[in-house]
Amino acid sequence: MSSLKKAAIWTTGLALLLKLSGFLRESIVAKEFGASDATDAYFLAFSFITLVVAMIATGFNNVFLPMYIKRRKSGEDKDDTNANALLNWTMILFVGISVAGWFSAQWLVPLIYPKMSEGAEPIAVEMTEVFFIFMVFIALAGLLESYLQSRRIFVPTLISKLLATLMSAVFALLFSDIWGIYSLAYGFVFGTVVGALIQIYYLIRSDYSWKPTLRLESDFKKAFIILIVPSLLNSVVGQINLFVNKAFASGTGLEGAVTYLNNSQLIVSIPNAIYAATLAAIIFTLMSEQIDDLPKFKDTVFRGMEISFITLVPIAVGLAVVGDAVVSFIYERGLFTAEDTANTHLALLFYLPIIIFQGMQLILSKSMYARGKTAVVFRISVTTIAVNLLLNWLLVDRYGYTALAFAASAVSIYYFTVSMIVVYKDLGWDQLRRFGTTAWRILVPALVMGAVVWGAKQLLGAEDWYSLIQLAVLVPIGVIVYAGMLRIVHPHGFKRFLGLARRGKK
Repeated sequence: MSSLKKAAIWTTGLALLLKLSGFLRESIVAKEFGASDATDAYFLAFSFITLVVAMIATGFNNVFLPMYIKRRKSGEDKDDTNANALLNWTMILFVGISVAGWFSAQWLVPLIYPKMSEGAEPIAVEMTEVFFIFMVFIALAGLLESYLQSRRIFVPTLISKLLATLMSAVFALLFSDIWGIYSLAYGFVFGTVVGALIQIYYLIRSDYSWKPTLRLESDFKKAFIILIVPSLLNSVVGQINLFVNKAFASGTGLEGAVTYLNNSQLIVSIPNAIYAATLAAIIFTLMSEQIDDLPKFKDTVFRGMEISFITLVPIAVGLAVVGDAVVSFIYERGLFTAEDTANTHLALLFYLPIIIFQGMQLILSKSMYARGKTAVVFRISVTTIAVNLLLNWLLVDRYGYTALAFAASAVSIYYFTVSMIVVYKDLGWDQLRRFGTTAWRILVPALVMGAVVWGAKQLLGAEDWYSLIQLAVLVPIGVIVYAGMLRIVHPHGFKRFLGLARRGKK
């Protein structure tokens, strides 16, 4: 466990730094470009990047990692023949995708986003072309994450992601006068290429040896194809929902609607992104190693659910109280006005349930992937497309862009509920009761914390303070109250959480 302890410490720190760099980038975007057709176009084009990253980091990783670890432990693939062939085939595939995407962007982007404004469409098309040109490097960076993770090497991947985000911010700050909104894309591409090279260096330093082979063993190829198809489809489901939401947002007629949703969603994604990059990655590795030891596997699932609830519930409650200050501090400067802040904060409030349910859903999905149940995950997730589309269609014309945030939260609750039923039907309802007993002991301290912070905000008149001062005063109050209440109401969970932080155990 010592290697996982070190990994947890480093990855948590780097994940926090990654999100801070994301704040920096979005803050610069808000300052330089505000909420406009240009920023809407950038976020629409970037959706293609998130699609590829999801396919590789989620779809590929969820199948490759358990299979690869199992074969390495059994000594079936000592020379990494299958791993090399799989990497080479995937790179060839993405060369084709890169070329096809570049040639088809002119008609593909308007097809997906048919109601884009006249000002956003040409920018979205040209930026999509830029991203597709370098899609091979973006895919390679995602693939290397799985290969490094199989060796319990987590840090280089976060460094790679950090460089992509940070360089995007730096390029926007230095070159926005020259390249405009395109400086974000150029910086992202530059950082991704450098990050991929760093990952390659660390993979070579491990016991991995690359070979120019395309030969896959028949049993490995058959098993991988059977599992990868539903896993990739499942990873695409989430992105389809994202495309649907942005397509509806681009057709609301409100300039900046896509930007408001993206900015609020970025804040909501921070806790889960940090959790996915650190604890969830480590927990998934443990699950993959414990599939033949059911008692340990069950206990790991419980620990993952408990940790996610302990960390994510108070964040959601806290953002419900101080979310306006968070939005103002990150975005409100330059061309991003107070009205833009209010519109972003409104969307944030409707997005908050995602913080809790998406984090726990991640553990449930990982538990099914670890046991090779990719088809089950796909059958559950594919239904979210219909639920999301229906809610958007029913609500967006009447309630505007905020309906899209509400629909996303409703879908996350639906997805979690169905997955929970499936997982605990397999692991045993006693495990669900075990988690249920824990959940209310965490929920009570979080609600008390929220009430205290809200009361302090009203009593002190903090709404009139500068946003950073609000957060500097109110956030420590919330942390102290929550930690104290959790220690009283759920002492065992509090000790387990501290044990995880101190020893990398339990």
